[in-house]
Amino acid sequence: MPDYYQEAQSLFEYTRDLRRDFHRHPELGYQEVRTAGIVARELQSLGLEVTTGIAETGVVALMEGARPGPVVLLRFDMDALPIVEETGAAYASENPGVMHACGHDGHTSIGLTVARLLHAHSQELAGTVKFVFQPAEEGLRGAELMVEQGVLQNPRPDISLAMHLWNDKPLGWLGISDGAVMAAAEMFKVRITGKGGHGAAPHLAIDPVLAAAHVITALQSIPARNVAPLQAAVISVTTLRAGEAFNIIPQYAELTGTIRTFEPEVRLMVLERFHQVINGVADAMGCKADIQCEGITPAVINREPIARRVRAVAERVLPDSPVTSHFATMGSEDMAFMMQDIPGCFIFVGSANSDKGLDAPHHHPRFDIDEEALPKGAALMAAAAADFLSA
Repeated sequence: MPDYYQEAQSLFEYTRDLRRDFHRHPELGYQEVRTAGIVARELQSLGLEVTTGIAETGVVALMEGARPGPVVLLRFDMDALPIVEETGAAYASENPGVMHACGHDGHTSIGLTVARLLHAHSQELAGTVKFVFQPAEEGLRGAELMVEQGVLQNPRPDISLAMHLWNDKPLGWLGISDGAVMAAAEMFKVRITGKGGHGAAPHLAIDPVLAAAHVITALQSIPARNVAPLQAAVISVTTLRAGEAFNIIPQYAELTGTIRTFEPEVRLMVLERFHQVINGVADAMGCKADIQCEGITPAVINREPIARRVRAVAERVLPDSPVTSHFATMGSEDMAFMMQDIPGCFIFVGSANSDKGLDAPHHHPRFDIDEEALPKGAALMAAAAADFLSA
C-alpha cells in the first residue's frame, strides 16, 4: 500500500489553506453555496463525475478504479453553526454570528485531500469511490434528505465510511469502535398548563412552574431506575420558560430538551416512560401536559468486520497513533441515516492540543483544532478506502 500519511503530509498546505478558507467563510445548513462551489470545483479539476444540488447544496462525485469492484462511500459534512466566534484566530469567521465550531471545515478539506490522494492511485483500485459532501448535519437532517434524493443509488455503495475530528481527545488518538458509537437523538417540547393567579394567593391557582419542577426531577428517575446499569440513556431538560412577572403565577410552563440512547429497545422503553412520567406528574399536580417529541437521528452503529479492518489499516498507516476499539459518545450524527442502509464505520480522529490552547469543546465559541490532525484524518480515510478497493 502507498504511504498515504507521507503523501497527505506533502499536501498539508493545500489541506490547511482550504480549511482556513472554509473557517473564514462559514455557512449554515442548506446555505453552503460557497463551500459547495469550491468542493465541486476541486473535484472537477480531478476529472471526476460531479453532481451538485443534492439536498439543496450537497455535492457527490464518482471516482472509478482501473478494475471492477465494490463501491465505497466516503461522507464529509460541510455546515457551520450559529455561534459568535471568540478564537481570535487570523482565519476567524468573517460571517457574523456563524462559526465552524464543530470541525466540519476540517472534514471538508480532508475530503478534498482524500480525493487527491485516491485520484493519484486510481489505477491501483478495483471499484468505485463515491464522495459525498453533505449539507446540514447539525440537526437539520441533511443526510436523511440526501438519502431520500437518491445518494445511496446509482451506484449503490457496498461500504460507507465517515470521520469526525474530535476535540475531546488529543492529537494522535483514534477511536474506531465496534457497535453503537453515537447515540440516537430525540428533541422534545412539553407545555404544562395550569391555572394562572396572583403569587400572593397560590391556593387559588394551579402552579405549572411547580409542576414543571417536579417533572424535571422525576424524568431523571428514568435513566437512573428504568435503564439497566450496563446500558445508557440521557434525558436533559435544557430550557424552562414560564411567566413574565415576579408576582404572577403563569398559565403555563414550557420545557425543551433532548433524549439520547443507543439500543433500539432502550429507546422505545425510555420514550414510553417519558410520556408516562410527564403525564402522571402533571396530572398529580392538577395540570395538563402537551408533549411533542421528534426523532432527530438514529444511532450510529459500526459493523464489527468493517471496523476491525479499518483498525488494521490505522495501525499500518498511523503506527504512532493509539487506537481504541471501545469509544462511544452520547453525541449524535446523521451519518446514521446512511449507515442504516449501508454497513460502515464511523472514525474519530483526536484533534485537541492543550499546550497550544486548542482544546475547547465542540460547539464552543473558542473551538479550534490542531491542524496536524488534518493529514492524519486524510491519510486514514484514503488508506481505508483503498484497502476495501484492493481486491
